[in-house]
Amino acid sequence: MSAKNIQKTMKDKSIEYVDLRFTDPRGKLQHVTMDAKVVDDEMLEEGIFFDGSSIAGWKAINESDMILKPDLSRPVVDPFTSHNTLNLFCDVLDAIKKNPYERDPRGTAKKAEEYLKKSNIGDKAFFGPEPEFFVFDDVRYKNDMNETGFKIDSTEGPYNTGKEYDNGNMGHRPGVKGGYFPVPPVDSAQDMRSEYLKAMKDMGIKVEKHHHEVAPSQHELGMYFGTLVNQADNIQLYKYAVHMVTHSFGKTATFMPKPVKGDNGSGMHVHQSIWKGNTPLFMGNKYAGLSDTALYYIGGILKHARAINAFSNATTNSYKRLIPGFEAPVLLAYSARNRSASCRIPITLSKKAARCEIRFPDASGNPYLTFASMLMAGLDGIKNKIDPGKSFDKDLYALSESEVKKIPTVCGSLREAMESLDKDRKFLTQGGVFTDDQIDAYIDLKMEEVHNFEHTPHPIEFDMYYSC
Repeated sequence: MSAKNIQKTMKDKSIEYVDLRFTDPRGKLQHVTMDAKVVDDEMLEEGIFFDGSSIAGWKAINESDMILKPDLSRPVVDPFTSHNTLNLFCDVLDAIKKNPYERDPRGTAKKAEEYLKKSNIGDKAFFGPEPEFFVFDDVRYKNDMNETGFKIDSTEGPYNTGKEYDNGNMGHRPGVKGGYFPVPPVDSAQDMRSEYLKAMKDMGIKVEKHHHEVAPSQHELGMYFGTLVNQADNIQLYKYAVHMVTHSFGKTATFMPKPVKGDNGSGMHVHQSIWKGNTPLFMGNKYAGLSDTALYYIGGILKHARAINAFSNATTNSYKRLIPGFEAPVLLAYSARNRSASCRIPITLSKKAARCEIRFPDASGNPYLTFASMLMAGLDGIKNKIDPGKSFDKDLYALSESEVKKIPTVCGSLREAMESLDKDRKFLTQGGVFTDDQIDAYIDLKMEEVHNFEHTPHPIEFDMYYSC
């Protein structure tokens, strides 16, 4: 769309405010709101200045001026604001050079798409993410020098079977690992999930379904696949819709991968494929109906998975979900249908839908960097014909200890992931998609979280060690 088209939309929708939105390195959506009366063609086409030094992981105070450049291709009328508001995704530019800022995650995702086109391998990379999340009624946490801990509560929680409620305890709730797929009243969030989908549709997302997930209080929404940047934008809108709708119900939502002890964590399986024009490049006559191109793509993902973890599993909490021996995709293997592998080849009704499903990511990090890093790994696999090894069609959890030891695994901690990224980064910097400066800054940012986590006593340590 042009600036004129945006102005027309603003007039047709009686827009009072324009919200300029961008994503920080950690993946959090940020914004600044402009009065519609000051939004003219020049602002829409040239952008506005803002202070980049206030964003963690970006400019220093002596070089803080940056530009928010609206992407006019996707205006979104906000369904939650009391005043008519138009949301615009923005790219971040250097204030002096006026070129894309190298640490802007959305800019990195755009460069990854351009790199794909220049490679002559294909021209579109499709992504189909499946983010999961928890909904609670009450969350409290404290981290003081002399007191630390958290407390969560949900009416769906199996820990509430004996609780007394003012209006009585109805007793209908999922048990541990019992949330997949009982109907209401055991599933208590049917209407809320329908509101999620409505909000997403209102924001222009093509939605597919919603359902309760395995754990009590855990949910998933389904949307159609799309191109890399478009789907990363959709993830930001998805999370925004979930947080806002949940809040309107008097509840709270989290995309933390492992907020509940002793039950399933939340992942974000990501379906992927590459097309050239109208030709699906992953369709073939090799294993599970895949092409050599698809198998090489998988080979690249598996080879670079531990570096990808730095983006796809970007929190210390991520690794409480990725624990060997449980139902978590920690083993770097691929298989048709087998959900225990970190890369699954789904059964499809159409050969054109041939794809791989990477199962170790979660939604706690930055979707632009997560998708871009996986695409770059896959392209490295295709360019260098990386063999993914043999497939595993039997239950990986039933393998003997000696067999398991032969299979590589994802990282076991955020520290490991950052160390892996530091050592294995060349596939990311091909074509200038990621830069060393960006990767170094990202590692520094995430290591602050690692240090904070590692230097804080944990309540379970008092339980285990206080009387030692």
